[in-house]
Amino acid sequence: MEETFIDVADGDIVENIAVRKIRPNPFQPRRIFNEEALEELSQSIKEHGILQPIILRKTGNFYEIVAGERRFRATKKALIPEIPAVVRNYNDREMMELATLENLQREDLTPIEEAESYRKLMDALNMTQEVLAERLGKSRSYIANHVRLLTLPEDIQKMVDRGELSMGHGRALIGIKRKNIIPIVAKKVIDQQMNVRQLESYVHALNKDVSRVTKKKSVKNLYLDEAAAELRDYLGTSVSIKSSKNKGKIEIDFFSDEDLERIINLLKERGE
Repeated sequence: MEETFIDVADGDIVENIAVRKIRPNPFQPRRIFNEEALEELSQSIKEHGILQPIILRKTGNFYEIVAGERRFRATKKALIPEIPAVVRNYNDREMMELATLENLQREDLTPIEEAESYRKLMDALNMTQEVLAERLGKSRSYIANHVRLLTLPEDIQKMVDRGELSMGHGRALIGIKRKNIIPIVAKKVIDQQMNVRQLESYVHALNKDVSRVTKKKSVKNLYLDEAAAELRDYLGTSVSIKSSKNKGKIEIDFFSDEDLERIINLLKERGE
């Protein structure tokens, strides 16, 4: 049976609540529930019943789960019509904090689910990473490393969620300077079964190439970039300047005949 962060107190009244009137916690940080584990819990509930009531709050004619969603899902799977529960009054902020803290007591959250839990707590309670780390008994770097995973593209976060990439892989991918190639590199990691150390070396080599090209380009085209920016500000439209050896071209965007006429007049004024 799962451990629960919220204890049932001596004064609590345990009621049997119809399963059909119960809704999942809208602030539940967990998205992935292991079906095999749920099936095992469901069989246990059929044989032994529910050993610990779930915690609910009343919302209109229904109830929302504060703690015990795995027990609720397993009871529903067992086709049992009622579940023992304690009904308490919680506001949305308390609901989210309690649901998050309950899940953080367990060790099977995915790194992304854990990261989202930390971010939600910090946002809702207006606390820093340092304060949250102290409250949870973890280091600030531990919190920060998880939260940084949320800067990954959504598709990559799903790969971490599914276990196709580890948290270490995710952290290494964050370090890629050319963000648009992260999905390509992630696919390469999976296809070639790269471990974290191999990926870190690969990312280091990628970034070294990018730095070299960027440095060369910035020295060569500094004047052209400044000139394009000046024209862009003056003309109020996109301007690009391309050069090759001793020649080049200027490209100016316009979007209608009137816009073209406006740009021509501005160039004439500049020439005068």
